[in-house]
Amino acid sequence: MRFAAIADIHGNHLALEAVLADIRSQGISDIVNLGDCFSGPLTAGKTADLLLGLDAMTVRGNHDRYLIDRAPEAMHVSDRAAHSELAERHLEWLRGLSFSAVHLGEVYLCHATPANDNVYWLESVSADGQVYLRPLEEIEALAAGIDFPLILCGHTHIPRAVRLSDGRLIVNPGSVGCPAYDDDLPFYHKVEAGHPFASYAILEKVGDHWLPVFRQVAYDHMGMAKLAAENGRAEWASGLATGWLR
Repeated sequence: MRFAAIADIHGNHLALEAVLADIRSQGISDIVNLGDCFSGPLTAGKTADLLLGLDAMTVRGNHDRYLIDRAPEAMHVSDRAAHSELAERHLEWLRGLSFSAVHLGEVYLCHATPANDNVYWLESVSADGQVYLRPLEEIEALAAGIDFPLILCGHTHIPRAVRLSDGRLIVNPGSVGCPAYDDDLPFYHKVEAGHPFASYAILEKVGDHWLPVFRQVAYDHMGMAKLAAENGRAEWASGLATGWLR
């Protein structure tokens, strides 16, 4: 078995187009999407049209939820920008997404953790804003009751694989469309890929084990950085252009 996992597109249709082309070049047609599809100051409408035409099992991310559970005036600026581009058919598609799903009978999908769509699973943040690999015991505690050999999550935009002591594998494929961001919770911090490429992962079952291959794909990231700047989002422009927030 072999399939591709994408996550955290954040309304970047050029990055998504490039990733989908790369997936096809690998001879893969089976794709799962781990959420946070549209939010950002980019091209939410075009991204939505691409995703609605794609036969990909998709789970709902926290920013997907924000687009359907609150009024536009109560949204964060990135969600409000995306909402203004989305048609009712796009919002209806979001309303139909589930919190979690199981793919191929043995792959568990969620956006962040099995209990919360807005909590880091594989990473933690120190009081001084450093993002670091969460201790294994804490990762395993969050995985309690998820009895599947392969577990996929997104949310932190950091490509990572963690093998649990019982052999289960948790994989974050990284972000398709947003290589850097900052957040105030639980403490102010930055997450920076250090490169502007679109990220995703290929998962292949070899014998009894799943193996991840992380891929980075080049696309017209400067075009998207220019669009973010034109839309008044300098921090997005920096992240898209370089993978760093400056």
